[in-house]
Amino acid sequence: MQRLLDLAYEDRARAQREIADLSRHLLPGIGEHFGRLVAGSPAPERALHYFVSLRERQPSAFERLTASVASLRALVAIFTHSHFLSEEILVKPQWVMDLDRLHRVVSSEELRAALDACLSPGVPEPLELAQFRRRRLLRIVVRDVLGLGTLSEICLELSELADSILETAYARIYRDLVSRYGIPREEKGGQPAHFAVIALGKLGGRELNYSSDIDLMFLYSSPGQTDGPEQITNQEFFKRAANRLTALLSDHTAEGICYRVDLRLRPDGTLGEVCISLDGARHYYQHRARDWELQMLIKARVAAGDGPTGRALLDFVEPRIYSSTLDFSAVEQLSLTRERLNEKLAQRQQKRGVSTKIRERGAAIDVKLERGGIRDIEFLVQCLQRLNGGAEPWVRHGGTLLALARLQDKGFLSGAEYGRLASVYQFLRRLEHRLQFEDDLQTHTLPQDLAALDVLARRMSQPASGERLLHDLRSHFEQVREIYDRVVHARSGPPAAPTVAAKEERTALPYGNVVLALDQRAPALAAELAHARLNRGFRPFEHFLDRLRSDPARLERLNSEAELAARTMDLFEHSPYFAEEFIRMPELVDDVARSRVPLEEDLPAPLEMEGLRRWFRREMMRIQTESACQRRPIFETLARTSELADSTIARAYRIAVAETLNAHPPQNPAYRPDGQMWVIALGRLGMREFDLASDADLVFVLADADAGELEFWTHVAERLVQIITAYTGSGVLFAVDTRLRANGSSGPLVQTESVVNEYFRETAQAWEGITYMKSLAVAGELSHAERFLKQLQETNWRHYAQGGISRADLREMRMRLEREQGPSHPLKAGRGGYYDIDFLLMHLRLRSAGIYYKVLNTPARIEVLENMGQLDRDTAEFLLEAATFYRALDHGLRIISGHVEGKLPKAEAQREVLADLLRRWTPIPLSDLSEIRNQTRSAFDKYFGSDPR
Repeated sequence: MQRLLDLAYEDRARAQREIADLSRHLLPGIGEHFGRLVAGSPAPERALHYFVSLRERQPSAFERLTASVASLRALVAIFTHSHFLSEEILVKPQWVMDLDRLHRVVSSEELRAALDACLSPGVPEPLELAQFRRRRLLRIVVRDVLGLGTLSEICLELSELADSILETAYARIYRDLVSRYGIPREEKGGQPAHFAVIALGKLGGRELNYSSDIDLMFLYSSPGQTDGPEQITNQEFFKRAANRLTALLSDHTAEGICYRVDLRLRPDGTLGEVCISLDGARHYYQHRARDWELQMLIKARVAAGDGPTGRALLDFVEPRIYSSTLDFSAVEQLSLTRERLNEKLAQRQQKRGVSTKIRERGAAIDVKLERGGIRDIEFLVQCLQRLNGGAEPWVRHGGTLLALARLQDKGFLSGAEYGRLASVYQFLRRLEHRLQFEDDLQTHTLPQDLAALDVLARRMSQPASGERLLHDLRSHFEQVREIYDRVVHARSGPPAAPTVAAKEERTALPYGNVVLALDQRAPALAAELAHARLNRGFRPFEHFLDRLRSDPARLERLNSEAELAARTMDLFEHSPYFAEEFIRMPELVDDVARSRVPLEEDLPAPLEMEGLRRWFRREMMRIQTESACQRRPIFETLARTSELADSTIARAYRIAVAETLNAHPPQNPAYRPDGQMWVIALGRLGMREFDLASDADLVFVLADADAGELEFWTHVAERLVQIITAYTGSGVLFAVDTRLRANGSSGPLVQTESVVNEYFRETAQAWEGITYMKSLAVAGELSHAERFLKQLQETNWRHYAQGGISRADLREMRMRLEREQGPSHPLKAGRGGYYDIDFLLMHLRLRSAGIYYKVLNTPARIEVLENMGQLDRDTAEFLLEAATFYRALDHGLRIISGHVEGKLPKAEAQREVLADLLRRWTPIPLSDLSEIRNQTRSAFDKYFGSDPR
């Protein structure tokens, strides 16, 4: 408890009395845990006060709860983050005692079963629903504060909680109405009519806040009347159901209200019917709906009631939401509406007397409505979805974070833009949550009191300073505003593809003032630029030179180092992505100039995240520059990029362990973490073919002997993923996908080796076993992990090669990928694409003697199989040439765009750039793609048999 005595307190005398009081009542051996947890919390003084209050008001519960370290953690989390839940615990400590399985998301089915079990018969009372909601919020807040759930998982749980309450409440209201009026039936045919609750806004996108309104629309399937002794029309029946449901959720109780229901987004708003027929809604959205009403339906989904009825409307309006004829003028009009909302916000703040000086300190900052805030990000995402969703259905999704990822995946956002927007959005939503679950209030405004702001910063796991929080917040707003203005305001329509004449004219364009100035300031660079005769890269390079006006040292470096200047201009000519990076960060020139240094020798020494990110960015630039400008063999480049990712993950692992030891120490104080959790890479990283903009498929496995510290290692894994994927001023590292773990997204993030082995012996599907046969340990105790992987691969080989999966099964897997993914990713999944080579090599490997592959890249696999006699010489040579061609093609597309591309660009100018890059890594020209695909399919058919179709 000594560490508690050393802290600063507002009322030190009272804090000392409370520490002494608690010391006398805590069980032996608990004091050290208690002191560490409370001292490390964001509000130790408040925690002490609530612990003393709990002991005084609930002595037996205090004794039980403080005897468990897990319960202590939960109590500290609530006492220091949520005033309204702390007050609940003082009255209902059993709520904490009943917390269990905090590492998993509770399904909607489980929630509905739990709600049914605690409700009295018939239509529930508002108090019952409000109390159930609060009890479930307690569990979600604990998971949130302790870092046991991602932002997406927390929002999903909050949304599923609302869905469960809506579904259960409506079902009981419906039964009650039927008992009086009978079943509502259609006019034609007499079939039962149905009712749907359509969720809009954040509930519709499954991104609900802790204290959000829920935006709803009520819909019934068809007119008619009920069949009971007291008959009423279907319209009246469902109107009564809608009104009763709204009142039930919105009534004030001793536990507050359950949900504030907002119906203003329904057709005709407050002037419209509370419940509208399906035909009436179709007519409205076809003929009368305003553009913003269509855009808000991007997030619409059926949350309760009859799914087919709700989906009938959503399927009807979807083509209107994503009309392929939509131009940017509609988006500009919506943007003007957003600007007016921002102006009204500023006016309200001025009326409240909020001065500029106070706003600079952070008071009255609304993280939702501020320029660059939550609403701007959501609006930007929806604009891009509407503009591009007609041609690319993949980007149609109600959730903001997943929509961002899909927009980036399809190239509508750059990797840097996606990283910034996703990181800021997550930061702002986490901040919004911490503002709301303090008092269960719908607030988005930062506190004015600086002491309260400091506490909020600590709740965000920031440095203990409100000023630093404000600094970070202003930086985030600025980043979003810059992207928002560029995407929304700087476009007047889709860019036209350049004609041949235009390209020739551009080559002959006279130099601008910036370039003319080089003759005096950097004559050697001016001569190099004239010699290079940039075409596509000229305008971006001119912009870059303009940035260097204020950086004479780097300008002189380019002037004096001819090779550096040539490489830089080469990148501008062949990579719009790297051109944008240079313009944004001119210091990247230094990385292009650096000679190759072994990775481990160049790692930043301290365990510091910013240094890690800067190092990763520098090394990636160096590797890609050598690849493009020095024509490094493609598989050598992929191996180096894989090594870079390995080193980054290993360093992030060490940072995560160090930080977790302080934030979430092990259950056993004597426990020493030292690589007991293994980070296993699958996919392209596992097979040593990681590339620019690749995702890292990672799974986390814990040694059986350390199963008692599973919670600690789960925190480590979560922090590791956060370190790698978070965006900061130094950039994002790379995306991480953990869905390939045993049981997929529903399985624990970290699993013990015996659990994983059992899963693959008993439960795993064939495709999962094949996936894990391309695996490599990249962090943790590598020798132990390698033994585990060897055993796992032997299990999979026995299971799938010796009687499990046949050649016909593998062929059907490949054909299914071709059908499902081929149209959008023809180079990889289409007929004769890279997957043909991959599946062929996997088939031959399964035919072999189950040899453990430690070296996994494609050339090594081909060599091993040829040496074993599984491949003849000619086929082996062709497969190596084809694999090199496909990887080079994919690599060139990534260098051009900075993200993954599934197909060739349509614009002729971009194809010319790609063809030029491709010649640097393979003798096969781009024009031979069709022939390579045919020969690849022939090789595939040679071993799998021709397609019976």
